[in-house]
Amino acid sequence: MARIAVIGAGTGAMAAAARLAVAGNKVTVYERSTSYGGSVGRHAHEGFVFDTGPGLLHLPAVQRDLFVKTGKEPLEQCVTLTQVDPASRHVFADGTAVSLPNASRAGVADALDGALGAGAGERWSGFMDRARDAWDRSRRPLLEEPLRADHRVLARDPYPALRQRRLLRGARQAGTVAEIGAWELADPRLAALLDGYALSYGLDPRTAPASAALLPYMEQTFGSWYVMGGIRELARAVYERCLARRVEFVFGAEVVRVVEKDGRAAGVELTGGEVAEADRVVLGVRPRPGLVPGQQLWGADDVAVREAAVPGRFSVLLSLRGAREADAVHRTVVHSADGAAEQEAVFGGRVAEHPTVTVLRPDDPATRPDAAHEAVTLTATVAPQGPVDWTDPALRQRFTDVLVERAGAAVPGLRERVRWTEVRTPAETEAETGAEGGAVPPPALAGAGGAQLHPGNLTRLPGLYLAGGWSHPGGGLAHAGMSGTLVAGLIVEGDDFRGSR
Repeated sequence: MARIAVIGAGTGAMAAAARLAVAGNKVTVYERSTSYGGSVGRHAHEGFVFDTGPGLLHLPAVQRDLFVKTGKEPLEQCVTLTQVDPASRHVFADGTAVSLPNASRAGVADALDGALGAGAGERWSGFMDRARDAWDRSRRPLLEEPLRADHRVLARDPYPALRQRRLLRGARQAGTVAEIGAWELADPRLAALLDGYALSYGLDPRTAPASAALLPYMEQTFGSWYVMGGIRELARAVYERCLARRVEFVFGAEVVRVVEKDGRAAGVELTGGEVAEADRVVLGVRPRPGLVPGQQLWGADDVAVREAAVPGRFSVLLSLRGAREADAVHRTVVHSADGAAEQEAVFGGRVAEHPTVTVLRPDDPATRPDAAHEAVTLTATVAPQGPVDWTDPALRQRFTDVLVERAGAAVPGLRERVRWTEVRTPAETEAETGAEGGAVPPPALAGAGGAQLHPGNLTRLPGLYLAGGWSHPGGGLAHAGMSGTLVAGLIVEGDDFRGSR
């Protein structure tokens, strides 16, 4: 029985902890905050309940596999999953709106043709066919295998972009999300639809490689799911599965250093100097200077820890008077009137004047005190804390007003229905999770010369492993869960583990 110390109680770290405990290891999780879940949080007030992290689940097979491999009770016995249909409604700058059905390629094409005009569905379907090819080419090395020492196989973009004949420039192919929108989709609304997917994951459409096509492909192929009671219920279920497998949790325990002894990770040092010895250490938080013992973790040929500022989320939690309409859509995306300016602001460390706003209106009695009220969440991707001072009360109020105004396109009479408002910015995210700037890790992507990859789960310091959104294969509930699977495989089966089956 090996002693394993896990740093952080995010969903990826807990997934690793549960799998390692089932394999017979003694696992202890050290969490700086007073609760589990990491960014998968909850805010409750006067009978209203809100998710403060992700609001929907994509690729639920990752979570189902975790519960199958760690106990007798399947995922659906621990939480109630419902498919969101329509998956999303989109309101574009010209006033056009379209509702996209859940997990129906043909239905999406028909909806786009009906709303945007004949040919729109065909162009989007052709794009999704190419996205499927990218998925088939990169799924295993990108998502199901530990990052290879020679990760250059993922430096090439797997998206089979169409060759475009450009006057006086010869044939060119789209290499970024923005170029796919301009050259292949050929409709500013379809381009905005694709840009919105990238932006929601914290990716800049102007620089994100074409392989980001995997993100809408995953959502439209495997569906969008809601966990009744909120996504926090999924974190609770994973936490309880860990407890059932006798994982020990120590809350309010901040790890300040990974202890190295004889060239191996040998435990963790907590605030105050206490050292907890371990045979192996799983780092489930973003690597930072001083936390890991030196730079020997990553060499010249390794993927470096991202130093560039990563966007965060600005959320407005609204308690509303009045019942939710029977035909209300769970998720509406109100697209920016100037997407280019929004991208320049978000990734340039400024505040966007016309942000893209995602409106979540769950049809869930657990989120409201009674049927005469409704809980609604507005979210925008924004620059992190630091370049923008999200603690400034005037700025918080001004940006809140912008989001509420724009969200009126999704919720009739929204401003008049507001009972109270709670605002959460990257400043709150940083304070609660420790993520620098309140950044939310994006998923790993192939292409761009490997610039969109995350550090591998296996480090150069024997006995130290990386899990969670800041490691391979990146951020998001599904990706973080995959990282837990990979770390457990590396520890249980050895460093020559070749991936999940």
